[in-house]
Amino acid sequence: MKHKCRITVIRRPFFPEISILSYGKEIGPCDFYKDNQEFIVDEDNYRTMLDGKFCGEAWDCVKRYVYTALHGGTIIGMDSYIACCNDACRPVMFRIERIDEEE
Repeated sequence: MKHKCRITVIRRPFFPEISILSYGKEIGPCDFYKDNQEFIVDEDNYRTMLDGKFCGEAWDCVKRYVYTALHGGTIIGMDSYIACCNDACRPVMFRIERIDEEE
């Protein structure tokens, strides 16, 4: 069986009070992504996701789960997982889903 992975942007919250503490002003939610934006990752494009497709900080947070899904693994026994980037004032939350395909 071959595996791919779907990454979906599920939420982009914004915390203005933390933004002011961190940046000295309100900067708004992350503008790198759009709500419900989807990415399909496979063995061929896994290593090129940082070529303008994915923010480096967010990719660093989700890549281990994507790698696990691409190799047929599960996270906490599930085929999907919710992960989040580390930006405290404007995090992006992702749903990571393993896609199983017959060869």
